[in-house]
Amino acid sequence: MKRALSDFRSDTVTRPTAAMRRAMAEAEVGDDVYREDPTVRRLEEETAERLGLAAALFVPSGTMGNQIALRIHARSGTEVILEARSHIFHFELGGMASLSGLLPRPVVGDRGRLPAAAVQEWIRPEGVDYFPHTSVIAVENTHNYAGGSVIPREGLDEILALARQRNLLVHLDGARLWNAAVAQNVSEASLAAGFDSVMVCFSKGLRAPVGSAVAGSKEFVAEARKVRKLFGGGMRQVGVIAAGALIAIRHERGRLVEDHVRARRLAEALAPMPGITLDPATVETNVVLVTLDAAKMAVPAFIQGLKDEDVLCGAGMANEVRFLTHADVGDADVERAIAAVRKVLGS
Repeated sequence: MKRALSDFRSDTVTRPTAAMRRAMAEAEVGDDVYREDPTVRRLEEETAERLGLAAALFVPSGTMGNQIALRIHARSGTEVILEARSHIFHFELGGMASLSGLLPRPVVGDRGRLPAAAVQEWIRPEGVDYFPHTSVIAVENTHNYAGGSVIPREGLDEILALARQRNLLVHLDGARLWNAAVAQNVSEASLAAGFDSVMVCFSKGLRAPVGSAVAGSKEFVAEARKVRKLFGGGMRQVGVIAAGALIAIRHERGRLVEDHVRARRLAEALAPMPGITLDPATVETNVVLVTLDAAKMAVPAFIQGLKDEDVLCGAGMANEVRFLTHADVGDADVERAIAAVRKVLGS
């Protein structure tokens, strides 16, 4: 019999709930390319409402949503300022360059937070013939590879004010914006306010099997629909997927606090162990980012050692390992992970 695993690799590994499966099986559908799928329309309307924006567009993935936004906001040959560890820069296969001819300008942030002063230094001056033009600033909230860190409203306001001053557009990669809102006990709309476009994922934390949305003004979404088609994202009777995402945003958001509590429990137990560098105070949401002492154990050996104990985790950057809590790992899984790390490290 197959052994049960405690899977902390990502919050994308969750299984859809029974309610999602029923809704998907019974979904009212139509051809979405003709805008005739009523379930998709309901999902887009509810997503836009939750974000406080005029309209939203259902897309297959968060990567596509980000790339659609950048394609619309910037012309080829211009620069996009983003945080150096951001998902758009590292994990979207150079999409901004290959799809839209855009140049990334990475800026090192503080736990994923872009300092306005550092951003200002990299906004290209006008009237210099040999400089590319700066067109967009991209912000990630929560910031995945900074350990699920939350960008508070005041930090967002500084970047937005600078962007308006310099006539730049601003995109929000809000793949886990739900987590950021829950962690601060605020609405998603309060965190999305002021951005020219926002992307959110339904498959991260909210347990939907697939799907994201990109949102903004009605004019932006009308153009996004065209770019989605250009990128191969036009979908037909996709209400069978949208129905799961509808259940996700209606019923799963409130549960995220449980993930945050379990992440802190895990972090507090791992932090004192020899060979690990981790400040539990930095764990704000559902991501626990552990730095290993390379002299004590390499990341591949650590991951394999945990796998041998039926615990799965993922590699981060350099000597980092990531644990993500989600609906399919409970308290017992957290305790199993703690015991497994202790055994693998010999502590």
